[in-house]
Amino acid sequence: MKPRMLYILLFFLQGSLTYSQNKEPAAKPAPLATPAPAAPIPAAGTDSDSYIIGASDVLTVTVWNEPTLSGTILVRPDGMITVALIGDVQASGVTPLKLAAQIATRLKKYYNDPNVSVVVGQIHSKVVYLLGEIEKKGPVEMTPGMTLLNAIASAGGLTDYANTKKIYILRGEAGKQEKIPVHYKDALNGVSECNLILEPGDTIVVP
Repeated sequence: MKPRMLYILLFFLQGSLTYSQNKEPAAKPAPLATPAPAAPIPAAGTDSDSYIIGASDVLTVTVWNEPTLSGTILVRPDGMITVALIGDVQASGVTPLKLAAQIATRLKKYYNDPNVSVVVGQIHSKVVYLLGEIEKKGPVEMTPGMTLLNAIASAGGLTDYANTKKIYILRGEAGKQEKIPVHYKDALNGVSECNLILEPGDTIVVP
C-alpha cells in the first residue's frame, strides 16, 4: 500500500475512535409512575353522615391496604351485609359513617387501628309509588330531589283518562297518612311550589 493511502486510512480510523469515545450514552427514560387506585364515587345525595342506608342499596366498603376485605356489597333484604373475616353487619338504618365505624370496631380484633370507609354507590331502597291513570303503575326508584313531575315522567306520564284536577299524594305511615292535593297544571306551568319534592314512601294517586 502506498504511504499516502496508508496515512489517509489512519487519519479516518483515529477520527472514528475519537467520536465514539466522546459520544455520551442516551439517558434512560424515567419509569412511569403507577397511578393510585381511583376512589369510589358516591351516589348523588348520599352524604356519609346523613344518608340512611336501606335494603338493596349497593355499598363500596374499603379497608385500607386490605383488598381481600374490600369490595362492592349489596345490602340484603334483611338489612345485613357480609364482610370477610367478621361476618354479618347491620347496614340498613344507619349512615355510611356509622357503618364504617362498626366495621372498624369489629376488625380491631384482627388489625391494629383499621381504616375503613363506606360509600353508597347505588340507591335502590328509596321508592315512591304511582297508582291510577298512569302509564306504568307501581314503585319508582327515587333520585335525589325528585319532584312530582319527575316521578310522573319516569313512570311514562299520565294516560288520556287522567283527571289532572284531582291528583293527590298520600304521605306517612298506614293509618296516619296525610292527603296532599296536587295542582298539576300549575306545576306544568312552572309554579315551583306546586311541583312538590317527594319523600320516600310517597304514593301519587291519579284518578
